[in-house]
Amino acid sequence: MQRPIPTDFSRPSGLPTANLRSRQQAPAPGPAVDSEEYLSRLQEEWNVKIDEQVQILVNNMVDLVGIAKIDNKDQFRVSQEAFQAELKAESMVHAASSLLSLTHSLKLMLLLSDEREIAQRREEEVQALRQEIDEAKARGIQLWKELSTGAGASSTVNSTSNA
Repeated sequence: MQRPIPTDFSRPSGLPTANLRSRQQAPAPGPAVDSEEYLSRLQEEWNVKIDEQVQILVNNMVDLVGIAKIDNKDQFRVSQEAFQAELKAESMVHAASSLLSLTHSLKLMLLLSDEREIAQRREEEVQALRQEIDEAKARGIQLWKELSTGAGASSTVNSTSNA
């Protein structure tokens, strides 16, 4: 059975049946999933989808190049390879369309994502960098003081040895 092509068009579906008696149902306890774990799993799923589509594109392009070799071919072989090339090209178009759909979905996820968390992560990173800069400045000042006191001590040693 073919899966319908994903589109923005809403397909009509059956309406849910109404319950005349209202029942209090407690929500089913779901597994506690950490946010980081969920996001990493989601990212891995997206990476797998993208890798699959890119692999389809690469394999079909390699097959097309292999089919396009010019040899002594009879008419049956030529028509068979033309059909194969058409199928490979159609598969590549489908994979490219799927990648385009994935790209669109990723853009929407980025646009509709939680801006507060993004800003918070950016602020945490800026604070960490500022702290590293302050530590590096303090270390530089300390080294400068050590060098200047070491140079001053050696100059006093040199002036006492000259006298």
